[in-house]
Amino acid sequence: MSSKEPRWTQTWLGGVRAAGGRSRLPGRASGAAPGGQRVGGRMGGRRIGALVIDWMICTWVVVQLLLRMNPAESPWAPALVFAVQYLLLVGFMGQTFGHRLMGVRVAAMDGRDPRGMPVLVRTVLLSLAVPAVIWDRDHRGVHDRVSNTVVVRM
Repeated sequence: MSSKEPRWTQTWLGGVRAAGGRSRLPGRASGAAPGGQRVGGRMGGRRIGALVIDWMICTWVVVQLLLRMNPAESPWAPALVFAVQYLLLVGFMGQTFGHRLMGVRVAAMDGRDPRGMPVLVRTVLLSLAVPAVIWDRDHRGVHDRVSNTVVVRM
């Protein structure tokens, strides 16, 4: 791997070798799956399902029912609630309600639950949406690469 680029850019900018050579199995280039759990790849449906569930909880349950706000009049409210719930739940439990229902969790690269700054960075980038839709060969979004996290099956 080239040491001139930051670690999180190497699978995009470092070429085929930085992305794991000839390995076609997602998760190989970023290292073995933590704790033997399946990393990233082929979980797009689970990840999207978790995101949809979390968004519906934030919009309908929290914003409309609990806060009695109309999301059409305050479009920032669901996004703010989503960011806060994501920061708290991933920071303390390693997963949101949607993650739990879809059978996935966020892990640090060493397999433990992420804490502190990685969760904050991941939350901010996920809230921007663009980094989450740009994936590398390991099916890790920019938000995963920058925060040094990975989504794994439970």
